[in-house]
Amino acid sequence: MNLSETLSNLIAKLQGWLDALILLLPNLVAAILIVLVSVVIARLIRRGVRGVLSRTSSYEQVNHLLATIAYVVALSIGTFIALGVVGADKAVTSLLAGAGILGLALGFAFQDLAANFIAGILLSIRRPFLEGDMIQTNDFTGIVDEINLRSTHLRTFQGQLAIIPNAQVFQSPLTNYNTGHRRIDLSCGVAYGDDLEKARSVSLDAIKGLDFVNKDKGVGFFFTEFGDSSINFVLAYWIDSDQHADFLHAQSEGIIALKKALDDNGLTIPFPIRTLDFGVVGGERLDEILPKRFYEGDGGNKSTSMSES
Repeated sequence: MNLSETLSNLIAKLQGWLDALILLLPNLVAAILIVLVSVVIARLIRRGVRGVLSRTSSYEQVNHLLATIAYVVALSIGTFIALGVVGADKAVTSLLAGAGILGLALGFAFQDLAANFIAGILLSIRRPFLEGDMIQTNDFTGIVDEINLRSTHLRTFQGQLAIIPNAQVFQSPLTNYNTGHRRIDLSCGVAYGDDLEKARSVSLDAIKGLDFVNKDKGVGFFFTEFGDSSINFVLAYWIDSDQHADFLHAQSEGIIALKKALDDNGLTIPFPIRTLDFGVVGGERLDEILPKRFYEGDGGNKSTSMSES
């Protein structure tokens, strides 16, 4: 093959490419316009998502992340459509397949991290608690120190810092004590021989006289059961505070006031009583079992008799 034939083939090849480019030019222009429109739409979506999230979540890093994800998704959709317009269907298929395989691999590799991350996003949107709230979750009770995308930091009342993964916080029962007021249930009991109506009246007056008790909500009194050595009851009263120190103080002062009131009115808070039965089958008294020399006579004789035996 001489030089002239080589040049002819090259020119023919270039001419074919030029003809294909001319035929493809309308689709190429349309693809470029689609990409440009996609960029504009993606920016609008990002701005809209950030505006919506700013009204529901106070975590700027989460808002920015979700808005960026929405932007990338919108721009990717526009790019795939543009590639389809220019006839690059195989490239689109390959890209989607590669993205799926990569996403699946990353999902298995970082499933715990992804679960905590998604839980952190959901917690920031739902906001069941805020920093500074007192909560109880996963056998920990304390003040929320920090909330990030991976974990929740809880400062216990003993001073320890508990770092709990967000997935566990999101999936476990949670109690938020920051409601502005708390109720104290104070359990006690009186002797079987005491006047129950008097016990109820004295107990209510003792708790109602405390300054920190919410008078509007009132004080509740309920007998609950016949115990082993007492008739038990519960006093329920509210305080206008959600601080744990105030709760402990109100509970302690309630115990002091109730004990003093019962003592001053001749009412007994009994301790457990045990009755001892003697004999092989029980039901016999001690003086019926032991010989008389163990319990008759003066104390000295008793000691002597017991030592001699």
